[in-house]
Amino acid sequence: MPDFSRSTSPARAWIITGPTSGIGRRTAIELAEHGSVVLAGRDPGKLAEVEAEINARPEGHAVSVVCDFSDIPSVRRAAARVVALGLPIAGLLNNAGIMPARADRTAQGWDLAFTTNHLGPFALTEALIPHLPDGANVVFVCSGVEDPQRKPAVAAGFRGGRYISAEASVRGQWRPGGSSKTGFDAYATSKQCNLATVLAFARETPRLRFNAVEPGFNPGTCLGRDASAVVRLLARYVAAPLAPLIKYWSTPKRAARMITGVLTDGSDRTGVYYDENGKPMVGSAQVRDPAFADRVVAETRALLATIPLDEAPTNR
Repeated sequence: MPDFSRSTSPARAWIITGPTSGIGRRTAIELAEHGSVVLAGRDPGKLAEVEAEINARPEGHAVSVVCDFSDIPSVRRAAARVVALGLPIAGLLNNAGIMPARADRTAQGWDLAFTTNHLGPFALTEALIPHLPDGANVVFVCSGVEDPQRKPAVAAGFRGGRYISAEASVRGQWRPGGSSKTGFDAYATSKQCNLATVLAFARETPRLRFNAVEPGFNPGTCLGRDASAVVRLLARYVAAPLAPLIKYWSTPKRAARMITGVLTDGSDRTGVYYDENGKPMVGSAQVRDPAFADRVVAETRALLATIPLDEAPTNR
């Protein structure tokens, strides 16, 4: 378990994606205690709010980079802007994500959840790896719903990751036997691919560290923002206050503290998957298979290689 009390040099900088609400916003504020923060998200107005909040604090320093994770060229341009900042990057937190109940598409016709949750963070990480110093920590926010044997996830309607291939995933096609809610299959599969990326990258690039976190179920966050108004109100005002008392549940404040501890941990731990309490956990049997993880990475790279820097992906 990371030493959450370990101090980090204020000369360091941390990149966080999806920092404008929920766990991401809380974590951005926490990270500001450990150095400069690079805020990467798609809404300039909301980014400016978080940036101003951090910069108003004594010794706080934040800078924003606009990035739409459903648009791969946008992600690559954002990575170039981050590099151009010339900051001493110590870590990257891939937190941005969505969980639609129904299938949805990007402007280019790709599955929205898979593109936003997996392809975008993957592209950002690959673009930044050559510019990260030895020992830098790259953390992905994952989810236990990728495991079809995880009982709370099954009870909630998930059936685990349903990966066929990267090409099938962008078309919104999943292995049979999945959830009755197509958006759930997209989310679980994208999160399984996140975890596969962490495990494969940790083996591929030992000079850097790659770790994953399961932040726990956080009712009241914006992750399920396409849920009905009634469901969102119940989650925020009924379920959220009970979260600290329920196993596998958490709150944005607790999750942010745990994630910050993992990201700023000064050890050499890599390839570790942390649960909502900051303790090592295991993923599904499928994602723990190195051959599967390597296939996900190889197919993702091949797919992303078809997208020119300044052109949008085409329908598939």
